[in-house]
Amino acid sequence: MVKVASLFSQVLHHFPRAEFAALVKKYEAEKNAKGFTSWAHFVAMVFCQLAAAESLREITGGLQSCLGKLRHLGVTRPVTKSTHSYANQHRPAELFQKLFWASLKRFQNHGGFGDNKHKFRFNNQLPSLDATVISLCLNLFPWAKFRRANR
Repeated sequence: MVKVASLFSQVLHHFPRAEFAALVKKYEAEKNAKGFTSWAHFVAMVFCQLAAAESLREITGGLQSCLGKLRHLGVTRPVTKSTHSYANQHRPAELFQKLFWASLKRFQNHGGFGDNKHKFRFNNQLPSLDATVISLCLNLFPWAKFRRANR
């Protein structure tokens, strides 16, 4: 059987659930929580960072579109904007702050993501494309004006 893990699950794999659960217990982050767990909140916030989401609508919409694929990560129910907003306001920020510092310390001691025993190399040539967006200004590029009729 071929095991395939998404890039998102590989990133989340570096945050041990036992360590996270201990922090949740220490800061009582699950107190009065109804359905939206601290782990699901963390997954949503990591998704926000990786997807460069700028609003709760983007976060909730993105998570709802791939909810079936997130079940193995512990996100079983779709989250609404209001629930996510409430969690952002009432869940202790110290939980995520301590998780950050603990993870940073672990990554610095370990040398980053993955094991660095072998240098990574591509066997074949790897072509890459630049996807930089260049905005045009009509003052600088008069040829870019929109024409309605052919000349």
